[in-house]
Amino acid sequence: MNTTVGGVSSTTTPSNRSIIIAAASSCFGWALDLFDLFVLLYVAPVVGKLFFPSGHPTLSLAAVYASFAVTLLMRPLGSALFGSYADRHGRKRAMKIAVLGVGVSTALFGTLPTVHQVGIFAPVIFVLLRLVQGVFVGGVVASSHTIGTESVPQHWRGAVSGLIGGGGAGIGGLIASFVFYVASELFPGPQFEVWGWRTMFFAGLLTSLIGALLFTKLEESPFWKAQQARRTARRAAGFTQKSPLSVLFSPPHRRVMLVNLILTGTSGAGYYLCSGYMPTFFKVIKHLPNSTASTILMITGLLSMVAAIAIGALSERVGRKTVFIGSGVLRLLLLPVLYLLMTRTTSVPVLAAYSLVLAILGGATYAPLLIFLNERFPTAIRASGTGLSWNIGFAIGGMMPTVVSLFARDVQQLPATLSWFLFVISALFLLGACIVPETRGNLEIARQVEDQE
Repeated sequence: MNTTVGGVSSTTTPSNRSIIIAAASSCFGWALDLFDLFVLLYVAPVVGKLFFPSGHPTLSLAAVYASFAVTLLMRPLGSALFGSYADRHGRKRAMKIAVLGVGVSTALFGTLPTVHQVGIFAPVIFVLLRLVQGVFVGGVVASSHTIGTESVPQHWRGAVSGLIGGGGAGIGGLIASFVFYVASELFPGPQFEVWGWRTMFFAGLLTSLIGALLFTKLEESPFWKAQQARRTARRAAGFTQKSPLSVLFSPPHRRVMLVNLILTGTSGAGYYLCSGYMPTFFKVIKHLPNSTASTILMITGLLSMVAAIAIGALSERVGRKTVFIGSGVLRLLLLPVLYLLMTRTTSVPVLAAYSLVLAILGGATYAPLLIFLNERFPTAIRASGTGLSWNIGFAIGGMMPTVVSLFARDVQQLPATLSWFLFVISALFLLGACIVPETRGNLEIARQVEDQE
C-alpha cells in the first residue's frame, strides 16, 4: 500500500545511495559509541593506576569499571532526552548532536590531570566527565539505532541490523585496536603511561569529526517524515499531541519495554564480559605485549563484524526468535568454558582462535536484537523505546565487569569467576529468548497501520 499523508509517503522507495549512506552512518555512529568503551577498557590498568591507585590491582580495575558503570547509568537519561528529541524533531538531527558530544567528551579525557597532580580531584573530575559522556552516548543509540533500519527495504533490515549492531561494535573495536597499536608503538613501555593513553582519548574527536562529515549526506528516515506529516495534520486539525515519553510509559508499551530488558540486559552482560573484558584479560592474566594483544583484537573485531552481518541476514530468513534461541543455546554451552581454555593455553594462535569464538558468541545477539527492538514500537515512539530498551538493559549488563572484578578476590580467580557469571547470564538470555514474540515483518505492519490513520 502506498498511502500519502500530507504529501509524504512512508512507502516511498529510497535510492540505493540513500540506503548505503543511512546504513553506513548508523553503523559509524554506533562504532563511535563502542570506540569509547574499548578505549577505556584497553587503558583500564593504566587509568586505574593513575586515577584510582590501590595496593590491590583488582581494586583499581574495579574502580575503573565502576566509572564505566556510572556512564552506563547515564545512558538511559541520554536516550530519554535524545530519543524524545529524535521522535519529535528527526533522527538525523539528534544523531549529529549526540555524536559530536561523544567525540568532544572522549577527547577531554586526554586532558585530565592525574592523582599525582591534583590528588582526590582527579577521580572526581574523571567520574563527572564520564557522567556527561554517558548522556551523549545514550543519545547516539536512540538515533543511530532507528534511522538505519527505517531507511532500508524490508529484505535488508536483518543484515543492516547486524551491520549496525554487531558490525558497528566490530568497527569500534577495530578502530580502538588500531589506535591502541599506534599509541603503543609511538609511546612504548613507560611512555605509554605518560602520553600513550592520552593519545587514545584524543583520537575520539577525530573519529567524531569524520562521522559528522558523513552525516551531512544522510537523508532523514522516510518513516519519521511520514509521521511528522501526520503530526502536522493532526495539529492543524486541533488534536493534542502527547509527548513520546508519556506514550512510551503508558501500560501497553511499558510492558513491552520490560520484556525487552530481559534480552538487552543479558546481551549486554554477555558482550561486556566477552569482547569488553578481553583487553583486560590479555593484559592482566596472559601478560601479552600490547602489540600482540591489539593485533588479536583487530582480527577478532573484523571477523566478528562479518559474522554479525551474516547472523542478521539469517534472522531475516528464519526469524529473530529462532536466531535468539539458537545463539542462546551455543552461548550456554560454550561461553563458560572458553575463558578457562584461554587461561590454560600458551599458544598465541590458539588463544586468538578462542578469542574469536568468544567474541562472535558474545556479540551474536547484537545482530537481530537491534531490528527486534525497532519492530516492537510504532514510529512515533520508536527512537525513545528502542533507545531506552537498549540502554537500560546494557546499563545493567555493563555493570558485570565491575561485579566480576569485585567477586574475584585476586587476579588468579578472574577466569573461574567469569565462567560462572557467563553461565548464569547465558541461561537467563535463553529463557528470555523463549519468552519474547517473533517480530519479523512488524515494521511493515506498523507502516500500513500508520499510513491508514
